[in-house]
Amino acid sequence: MTPAVVFNDEYLLVLDKPPGLVVTSSETKKEPSLEDILASQGSTLERAGIVHRLDKDTSGLLVVAKKQDVLENLQSQFKERGVLKEYLALVHGWVEKGGRIEASIARNPGDREKFVVVDGSRIEGREAVTEYQPVQKFLILNSKLLTLFEGFNKIQMKKLEKSGFGKFTLLKCHPLTGRTHQIRVHLKYLGHPLVGDQKYGGRKTTRLDHRFCPRQFLHAARLEFTHPVTGERIKLESNLPEDLEKALGYLEKSG
Repeated sequence: MTPAVVFNDEYLLVLDKPPGLVVTSSETKKEPSLEDILASQGSTLERAGIVHRLDKDTSGLLVVAKKQDVLENLQSQFKERGVLKEYLALVHGWVEKGGRIEASIARNPGDREKFVVVDGSRIEGREAVTEYQPVQKFLILNSKLLTLFEGFNKIQMKKLEKSGFGKFTLLKCHPLTGRTHQIRVHLKYLGHPLVGDQKYGGRKTTRLDHRFCPRQFLHAARLEFTHPVTGERIKLESNLPEDLEKALGYLEKSG
């Protein structure tokens, strides 16, 4: 599972990470990671020069430094919000207008693999800010209903209809901070969880999602940063991968 190279020079490279690839190594994950791949290619930097992370099932653009001073410069740009990050996210429900979520995030004390918004609680969290803008509202195509929900009887189909399942919005999300699971946690907090998100979407809803979308619908689509050596503003884009394009093919535009 090798990422495609989008940009490459003697100082850094930008990769288009496929879904399913773990970015950094850990004792609990035995599968090969991007860090392992880069280390095997000769990188001796901390985390093999990986500047920022994407979740295993999130696809898209990722920056890797080849030199220590470049790594430190890029890390500083991320910290000081000098990097533009744009994600495409398909969420449940219709989002009528854009907005800004400012809600601190901390590890969930009841489940250490999850994170949660902690504003208004006694738990101390880290600042997290996400801006979002709706791109398009969608409905499941009527012609696809019987295919997607094969085996459902009339009662189950009526329950599905009453639950409101089948309305979606494609969003552009701009995280201004870089907390773990930030977009996923913030979208759930907003009341519009990410389609296909096993951790934050709810078990029943996610099972329905996976009938047309095989994973969480989150893709790092745009990245802009200042080249640490040349000073050039680097602007890169990544198209939706095939699996997410196929998921959209089950939907029709609304409004």
